[in-house]
Amino acid sequence: MAKPLMAKATAVWLVDNTTIGFKQIADFVGMHELEIQGIADGDVAAGVKGFDPVSNNQLTQDEIAAAEKNPLHKMKLKFNAAAAGEEKRRGPRYTPLSKRQDRPNSILWLVKFHPELSDGQIAKLVGTTKPTIQSIRERTHWNISNMEPIDPVALGLCKQSELDAAVQKAAQKRAAEGGVMSDDERRKLVSTEQSLEMDAEPKMPTAIEGLETFTLGSTFSTDKKEAEEPIRDADSFFNLPAGDDEDDEDDSDDPRY
Repeated sequence: MAKPLMAKATAVWLVDNTTIGFKQIADFVGMHELEIQGIADGDVAAGVKGFDPVSNNQLTQDEIAAAEKNPLHKMKLKFNAAAAGEEKRRGPRYTPLSKRQDRPNSILWLVKFHPELSDGQIAKLVGTTKPTIQSIRERTHWNISNMEPIDPVALGLCKQSELDAAVQKAAQKRAAEGGVMSDDERRKLVSTEQSLEMDAEPKMPTAIEGLETFTLGSTFSTDKKEAEEPIRDADSFFNLPAGDDEDDEDDSDDPRY
């Protein structure tokens, strides 16, 4: 149930100018019955000036009279057609003149970083037309060489919640179609809230980069193998094989010796 404007001031006026029960006033303004009783006793809202709901088109005199006659009657706000809001209009949203020059840059950002968004979604986010989006996608826009991708949220063209909702909708549609997404595309389809809740990926310190394949086991095995080999002295390298002695005997008949 909708509540009146300036609820406490309205309660002060109703206590001072009507004989409506405390419970009825409390239900109407959205306060506790004891608070209304405190207003009547002067303990609550001291110095608050009463706000006339009748003259401000929030309550009718007939409603007040009905509440005074029947203690069980619940007062209702006067229906105001202007407060109900106009019918939701279709088409691109209105963009202030001061921000229209930044709109192509935001479109370029969405096309670059969220290519999964449809032209209709982009048009609703930043308030543009599909031909403009198509020209930026195909890089045929007349000012494409001077454009820079800028986040539409930073420009104030849309809210972060609206962008996240559009990205989530695109993700659900992509999943329903069964399309295979790369890791980069999957990260783009995650909303801001989800990305902030994710744990940071562990990073390897730069001091030990390049040592990923280093293992202590290989070092130990090499040392063990070297330890098992017999230690050779310097003289062992000059010992000739047994066959060399036979050659020496054969060479004894040579007149040169």
